[in-house]
Amino acid sequence: MHEKIIILDFGGQYAHLIANRIRRQNVLAEIWSIETPLEQFQDKSVKGLILSGGPQSVFEKDSPKCDKGIFDLGIPILGICYGHQFVTHTLGGKVLPGKKGEFGRAEFTHNKQCPIFEGVPEQSIFWMNHVDEVGEPATGFEVVGTTENCANAALWNREKRIFTVQFHLEVTHSEYGNKVFENFLNICGIKRDWTMERFLEEEKKRVKTQVGEKNVFLFVSGGVDSSVAFALLVEILGAKRVKGLFVDTGLLRKNEVEFVEKSLRAIGADLTVLREGDRFLENLRDIYEPEQKREIIGHTFLDVQKDFFDKHDLHENWLLAQGTIYPDTIETGGTAHADKIKTHHNRAPQVQKLIDEGKILEPIKELYKDEVRALGELLGLPAELVWRHPFPGPGLGVRILCSAEKLQITNDELPMGKVDAFTLQKDEKPFITLPIKSVGVQGDFRTYKYPAILKSSIFNLQSSATDATAPSRLQELEKLSTNLINHYSDINRCLFLLDTNFEGNIREILLNKKCVQQKRVEILQRADDLVMRVLHEMKLYGDVWQFPVVLLPVSFNGTGEESIVLRPIDSVDAMSASVGKLPWEFFAKVAAGILQDEAISAVFLDVTSKPPGTIEWE
Repeated sequence: MHEKIIILDFGGQYAHLIANRIRRQNVLAEIWSIETPLEQFQDKSVKGLILSGGPQSVFEKDSPKCDKGIFDLGIPILGICYGHQFVTHTLGGKVLPGKKGEFGRAEFTHNKQCPIFEGVPEQSIFWMNHVDEVGEPATGFEVVGTTENCANAALWNREKRIFTVQFHLEVTHSEYGNKVFENFLNICGIKRDWTMERFLEEEKKRVKTQVGEKNVFLFVSGGVDSSVAFALLVEILGAKRVKGLFVDTGLLRKNEVEFVEKSLRAIGADLTVLREGDRFLENLRDIYEPEQKREIIGHTFLDVQKDFFDKHDLHENWLLAQGTIYPDTIETGGTAHADKIKTHHNRAPQVQKLIDEGKILEPIKELYKDEVRALGELLGLPAELVWRHPFPGPGLGVRILCSAEKLQITNDELPMGKVDAFTLQKDEKPFITLPIKSVGVQGDFRTYKYPAILKSSIFNLQSSATDATAPSRLQELEKLSTNLINHYSDINRCLFLLDTNFEGNIREILLNKKCVQQKRVEILQRADDLVMRVLHEMKLYGDVWQFPVVLLPVSFNGTGEESIVLRPIDSVDAMSASVGKLPWEFFAKVAAGILQDEAISAVFLDVTSKPPGTIEWE
């Protein structure tokens, strides 16, 4: 029997991400429900407990709780975010209800006394995402770390070997999160014998059990997730039992269909390509709301599948498979106590119904993007396929924002105060609020708020295109963005204005009434293709994890009909993300190229981390 760490799931996006971090250190991690009876924790194979974060407040009547007898088991315990507050609240300390919250980057300082921070610099960066906070530690706990806005950021009970932190160790943007986990595992004294090879062997058994004598039919997109799922199923079941269906939705990147078909046929399974762009675009006509768009795309996928099944008589002996990974599930609110951030197309209601009926196979649903890539390499897939940038299943449909109304905002010169560093301005906000909303995630909850346009001397629009300080300036803008969003409750993103097709300051903003249309798809395809080409030309493709390009139905000062947002992302698992720190020359070249299209009024750079913004705008 393998020794293991148990993660108690208090909801939200955290338990599986923690498991991912523990597995990275070759330790078996299992996620247990908070309702698990206490006697199960007394198994000798359990060497430590981690209490995950979660979206609820300990003050809520139905807030998640576990048996407090876990604190007397005599094994090390680590509480993270909600787990930090739950430990304090349960053992007699005080938790204070928050007002505004704290999201994103935080500078943490520890006192060099606690063993869980061994090898961690006295000052380092960790990621925050909370509203409530600990006001007074429980008896037996001492404060061992603080941040500027959180006096009790890390606590330690020496006698019971209980450690708690307010910040999220498990997100990749916590600089020393893995080191803290490593220290905790050392304190637990656990063996490190879990590997991706072990996952593969266990998944082979699970898939064979679920599939039985049936065959499998998989929607493939050509992205990393579905390609690895496709290869995995072929590995387990053989090429004759796996059919792949690639659907051209009309919402793919330029030349994407040809690339996908060539790549997937190389895997060796049966692949069918259907061109259904007209059908998807027709179903999206006059649809403006993001969630409704996602659900329609998901339902249309199922309609295409049903028609294909009917035509080829594939009903009785076939299962439908998906390349779902865990972030898709948790952002849709697919775990206990989780808030829905946005519905992924493979979690639309009709799809979820089939999942509940056991009619859908999801062979990589417990993995994160970095693990999917590792599995792809283990299966022998080519590097250019395994290391492709992630691309959303709904395609450009969730990168083309829509508006059901037309709105004009006019002023001699719209107020956009200069911002060099964060200041609280009582009378005037240091930004213009753009009149179209996007999805964010703050305190584990979905937000739907406005982006702010920043004017800042951190960058000078006339600066040299070879400015070598661009990455550090981008980091300053990202920090500024986090501070502003933490302070102003009506925004969840910040944009930096890169270049325009008009002269001077913004005097007029026009929100145009638009849905997803062929013309708009083509405009975005051209801009997206330019971004990808310049990334490759400048050998920067591998310097960012993902690069969404977003189309907004917004124009300025009587020019164009649309605006473009560039969203370079630095991440590993999609659960946390920062702005990709590319050279200024890249942004200048791309913006100038995009503005050759007269339909484009302005080009922006999204300088928001995740949280508080999601990677995609919808």
